[in-house]
Amino acid sequence: MHQESATRNASDDKSVAAHPFAFAALILANILLSVGPVFVRMSDVGPVAAGFWRIALAAPVLLAAAFGTGWRPTAISRGVWITLAIGGLCFAGDLAAWHIGILKTQLANATLFGNSATLFYPVYGFLIARAWPSRTQGFALLLALVGAGLLMGRSMQIAPTHLAGDLLCLLAGILYTVYFATMAKARDTMAPIPALALSTLASVLPLLIFANLLGEQVMPHHWTPLVLMALSSQIIGQGLMIFALGQMSPMVIGIALLTQPVMAATIGWVWYGERLDGVDMIGAIAVAVALVLVRGERKDAAELAPEGTAEA
Repeated sequence: MHQESATRNASDDKSVAAHPFAFAALILANILLSVGPVFVRMSDVGPVAAGFWRIALAAPVLLAAAFGTGWRPTAISRGVWITLAIGGLCFAGDLAAWHIGILKTQLANATLFGNSATLFYPVYGFLIARAWPSRTQGFALLLALVGAGLLMGRSMQIAPTHLAGDLLCLLAGILYTVYFATMAKARDTMAPIPALALSTLASVLPLLIFANLLGEQVMPHHWTPLVLMALSSQIIGQGLMIFALGQMSPMVIGIALLTQPVMAATIGWVWYGERLDGVDMIGAIAVAVALVLVRGERKDAAELAPEGTAEA
């Protein structure tokens, strides 16, 4: 019994100490981020250019918010600057690869491969951060993966014509994992808004270069989808995600990412008239149950923690 409690939990310590609204912020972040592809489709610029405007429109707002909270650049060490720069570059690569991949493969493929950080980030937690899962967390991750597979699996097609798009979306998932890891590291010493502001700033120029190299239309005629994407996906969605990264374990973050395939299916049903049947519903319920399991375990651990450890 002592051995089990000793090996489990760098992960639990972080979750127990989390802000009481961290889990809600994590779920809301994933819901908002799942709407991003709708705005990409609605925009009249290229897919990478859409990512550029998402970042470029959000950066001044985030920088103003960071300075408004009293943050100053002189408080950051050289190592943290480098970490944020790497995170920003990886995020730019993630957006570029995923937005292009969406156009070259099935939407279900893009959703599953693009969310491969669901697996990669918990593995990072196990191997690098030594955040070992509890039995409940491990079961919840397996249940969530099965649910996502049921939800998207029948629409997913592995075919030579989709290979380039599949690989681009898989690359996006890997880059998103590195982004998570770097931002979690930055959050050890930084508040969420300044960390997000600087990583966002580091993404602007790479995305503009990518869009121009691909010959995309960069200047929009209609700004509404781009402004809405910057607000919902980058300012609020990523803002809540970076807040949660400093509070929750890699396992919980990874499971919560599977909220996005559920939301993608819901958007397809409501927005595009894509029918959901019984198997799809079972998949969505499995993901929801997994989230309830990790949420319930975190609440139980917080109640059992010594007084004074449950607040961040």
